[in-house]
Amino acid sequence: MNRTSHEDLARMLREAYSRGAVPPLRDGLDPVDAEGAYAVQEINTRYWEAQGRRIVGRKAGLTAKAVQQQLGVDQPDFGVLFEDMAVADGGRLDPARCIQPKAEAEIAFVLASGLPDTATTPEQLAAAVATVHAAIEVVDSRIADWKITFADTVADNGSSAFFVLADTGLPLAGLDLEGAAMEMVINGALVSSGVGAAALGNPLNAAAWLARTLALRGEPLKAGDVLLAGALGPMVALKPGDQVRAVIGGIGEASFTYGAA
Repeated sequence: MNRTSHEDLARMLREAYSRGAVPPLRDGLDPVDAEGAYAVQEINTRYWEAQGRRIVGRKAGLTAKAVQQQLGVDQPDFGVLFEDMAVADGGRLDPARCIQPKAEAEIAFVLASGLPDTATTPEQLAAAVATVHAAIEVVDSRIADWKITFADTVADNGSSAFFVLADTGLPLAGLDLEGAAMEMVINGALVSSGVGAAALGNPLNAAAWLARTLALRGEPLKAGDVLLAGALGPMVALKPGDQVRAVIGGIGEASFTYGAA
């Protein structure tokens, strides 16, 4: 039986926003085929770069052990952050740009220096951090009904779509990342809560994993890059008109409105 090629899978994902979400990628990727899934992601990354999109960082996903177990894997994944995925803090995201979006609150880092070491430790990662920010990631699967496996979400750029970075960042020194309490509120109601330790025990652990993984791939993190370190609590589906605010204790808050201007 002929299997769908990586190039064809990449094209299907690219076209999802104009043609609609696609079925799970079973006929081209086994559910835990990490190598094949990252190959598909890489095809689309290079395609979008050729179209003029600029990479500004990376996101770590599947940093919660419960989610890893749900998808049958023992490691996080990553996706690419492009400049045009950024939503201004306090700004708006037009629902016409999304398919089936969900919001999750995270801690983000902006780097002061690159991380080329394939054995980067959390301590080395911490030394490279310029500022720490509250953040919201808007994940949006191009796979119909979010029926994803590990391979589906990796191929689909880690199911990433948009991100909000708090305008105000803090130096890392003295911050309790592990114990930072998170609350995400939509239209004034608490919809998700968690703590910094949800991201592999500490967001620095997730970010260091990301640095090592990218260095091994020959794509090390650079000064100025934004790193989303993983969800601190459950993600929540969005509907037009929603006003979303994430507050992370001791770090700050970020917000946006899911609605047309």
